[in-house]
Amino acid sequence: MPEHAPTCIVAEDEALLRAELLGQLASAWPQLRIVAECEDGASAVEALAEHRPDVAFLDIRMPGLGGLEVAAAAVEASPSTQIVFVTAYDQYAVDAFERGAVDYLLKPIKPARLAATIGRLQARSGNNEAAALAGLLERLGAHPGLATRAADAPPPLTWITASAGRETRLILVDEVAYFRADNKYTSVVTAEGEALLRTPIKDLLPVLDPDTFKQIHRSTIVNMRAIAGVVRDDSGRGTVRLKSRPETLPVSAPFMALFRHM
Repeated sequence: MPEHAPTCIVAEDEALLRAELLGQLASAWPQLRIVAECEDGASAVEALAEHRPDVAFLDIRMPGLGGLEVAAAAVEASPSTQIVFVTAYDQYAVDAFERGAVDYLLKPIKPARLAATIGRLQARSGNNEAAALAGLLERLGAHPGLATRAADAPPPLTWITASAGRETRLILVDEVAYFRADNKYTSVVTAEGEALLRTPIKDLLPVLDPDTFKQIHRSTIVNMRAIAGVVRDDSGRGTVRLKSRPETLPVSAPFMALFRHM
């Protein structure tokens, strides 16, 4: 661990659980400096890219991008960050974590287990974290039982009602090319045009199919099936071309990890 005061981000969508973990960390590791508290995966990715922290505690299940997807982005956005997953997974999944260099904490977090994790973080160099994390994520991805969506979660949204002027439209979600934040509302963009949804984009993420819809920017969720191509520029950011729309969509550098295999 670096000689300077170690830095950390904590990503947990449940406010009470986030506050509890922060309290435990303050007690068990007073030298640790929390540089960002994140309530969703998108803000966690941005915090990783901005702060490049020494440590990140990531909840596995969060709205939009889950902890595994945030970790995948960290491989490029902040490769020296040591990742600790916070999970309610059963032993089958825990076995997979134990085979990697990345640590994990089971909910509810026990003080003795947190102390052991802190000890490992303090003793371990982060130089090889990116390679270790990439290998672990590849193994986790091979197990369908490790999906980030809870088994008892309601099915993804199929239809939405949105306004276009005085008209109310019933739109099939699969036909949406992308969603774009519009103040407190969300623009729904299809091949035919745009409509306005009276739901903030952060509330929309948890009810969309996470395998189909991915956040590529703080203000944009794209239908992966609507993408014609992705171009990366010299700065690491990207641009998405769509099959059914003329405009292009910017991709923040941390989210480019989603397109590594495209």
